[in-house]
Amino acid sequence: MKRIDFYILSDADEAARLTYACRLAAKAWRAGHRVYLNCRDAQQCAALDERLWSFAAASFVPHQRAEAGPDAPLLLAWGGDAGGVQDLLINLDSRVPAFFERFARIAEVVNQEPQTRQALRDSYRFYRQRGYAPQHLHL
Repeated sequence: MKRIDFYILSDADEAARLTYACRLAAKAWRAGHRVYLNCRDAQQCAALDERLWSFAAASFVPHQRAEAGPDAPLLLAWGGDAGGVQDLLINLDSRVPAFFERFARIAEVVNQEPQTRQALRDSYRFYRQRGYAPQHLHL
């Protein structure tokens, strides 16, 4: 069964949401996973790319944006499936991507910003309607 986790942050800060996505991606990479970070748009992708360079002073997480190719351990993309071989999808878009089923594990990072919360409630219902059992992790 596919594992779907909703990581629920305690504040509304979008920067904190991106930082948590970076931490989650780095932890997964260190555990041997290949990660697909699905962004809302090019602007969010650029912000996430920058944050991956700076969120932890003592560590480097190898990553690249999809336009450079799909072969990095952490791939940042938006808009459609950029391909590659990954087992974890970290979704930062407000919608579930059409290609979600190719991943064994999905992580949705939720902050308390009202529009983000509502969109991810819709995502939760989407997964439930398809027979999945998403889990909540309050941080």
